[in-house]
Amino acid sequence: MARTVMCKKYQRELAGLDAPPFPGPAGLEIYEHVSRDAWSEWLKLQTMLINEKRLNVREAQTRAYLSTQRDRFLNNEAHDHADGYVPPAEAE
Repeated sequence: MARTVMCKKYQRELAGLDAPPFPGPAGLEIYEHVSRDAWSEWLKLQTMLINEKRLNVREAQTRAYLSTQRDRFLNNEAHDHADGYVPPAEAE
């Protein structure tokens, strides 16, 4: 059976990650309190932000920006979106 966590994004028990997504305290915090689904959504948003805003992930400033946006997203706070992105209409 998959490991579950009380997801801070969705406020319910969901399947957790198999391992911390990166080393250090922030990675451990995500491993312990973020579901697989929430992390997957964050990765999609992060990719859109990098592509649409033409961010260079080698720059410390960009990594700090993405870290802030990640924390805001996972804590259900206001966060940036890709400029001009319109989500597809839901099927009727």
